[in-house]
Amino acid sequence: MLERISRGRSVQPGKVYGAPGDGKSGHISLITALALIGLWSVITGMGWVKPLFLPSPAAVWQKFLLAMTEGVSNSTLIQHTAASLGRVLGAFLFALVTAVPVGILMGVNRVVRGLFDPIIEFYRPLPPLAYLPLIIIWFGIGEFPKIFLIYLAIFAPMAIAARAGVRSVSIEQIHAAYAMGATRAQVIFQVILRAAMPEIFTGMRIGIGVGWTTLVAAEMVAAHRGLGFMVLNAAEFLASDTVIMGIVVIGGFAFAFDLMLRYLEKILIPWKGKV
Repeated sequence: MLERISRGRSVQPGKVYGAPGDGKSGHISLITALALIGLWSVITGMGWVKPLFLPSPAAVWQKFLLAMTEGVSNSTLIQHTAASLGRVLGAFLFALVTAVPVGILMGVNRVVRGLFDPIIEFYRPLPPLAYLPLIIIWFGIGEFPKIFLIYLAIFAPMAIAARAGVRSVSIEQIHAAYAMGATRAQVIFQVILRAAMPEIFTGMRIGIGVGWTTLVAAEMVAAHRGLGFMVLNAAEFLASDTVIMGIVVIGGFAFAFDLMLRYLEKILIPWKGKV
């Protein structure tokens, strides 16, 4: 953008050149990914790294096909994926219907902010493994503790993002709405919530990423299926091809969810970056 301005070219208001998701950056990302895979193939093909530490892309692909058909760690890859998707999506949806309202209330009400802000800011920096033993003591080793652990990790960034979005609304907008006869509910839903939507979507994108990050920790205890369980189980037997295959699958799903949220953001918030 600075180069265009320095050359005297016009820049459309609200348009950010080279933003993530445009065609040019997408091509660059694809070329970068292919280059990394090519470098990976060269390193493993030349024997510079032992297969125990870094298996070849072909070996990882063969392990992927084997996991899809015969399975690894007592389940097929589809079964592992379904179990992990259920945990992450369940925690994400539960956080969506609780963290966003709490964040909005924290932004508009001092009492609610005083109640939740110390709690969120206290546990937010803690790694999930720090309070995983306490969750196991409280709730046992069933399915709920796994989902609850992921939920706690997602809740904090989504609530903070919603609060930040509400706090970004200018007081002039609120006064103008009241001057035009809007009720308190209309101000909250038509002015405050509308202005906070970009921040809320940012929190959702961060939250779903944190959820996939926490998945491995959630499936450490008494899990029989799941991508995180598959990776941890393979690591115990030094099956690096399965570990890398699991990492690629987890990363692929996390990236796919992020792209989906970006797409929804463009549809639901067409005014973002234009006002």
